[in-house]
Amino acid sequence: MNGEQRIAITEYLDVDLASEQWTCRRCDAALGDAADDYKRHLLIHDRDPREVHPARFATEHSYAPDPAWCRIVEFYCPSCGTQVETEYLPPGHPLTRDIEIDLASLRRIAAERAGERAEEAR
Repeated sequence: MNGEQRIAITEYLDVDLASEQWTCRRCDAALGDAADDYKRHLLIHDRDPREVHPARFATEHSYAPDPAWCRIVEFYCPSCGTQVETEYLPPGHPLTRDIEIDLASLRRIAAERAGERAEEAR
């Protein structure tokens, strides 16, 4: 396995198996330990939902989220500013750990695929 073995996890996140780091797919910045929640290594913007979804009607039922019931949390790469993730949460709710990586399994799969490619090349 080469030293730059990366596995795409989301549209904006890779895991570098050699360094065991989350990596931004846009700017290649190392974001932090892949055993940690990737969100801990990103910039966080806690948004007022009314900024994102303004009221459509000037009535009680405006279709705008009530900040007493909903908050929007945006996560950005600290190097290039790419928005990596967004969460809609109730106020006070902890951030969701939505991805947990099994590095040993990813290494095994990457090695198997590399072996298959080597056989095909013969």
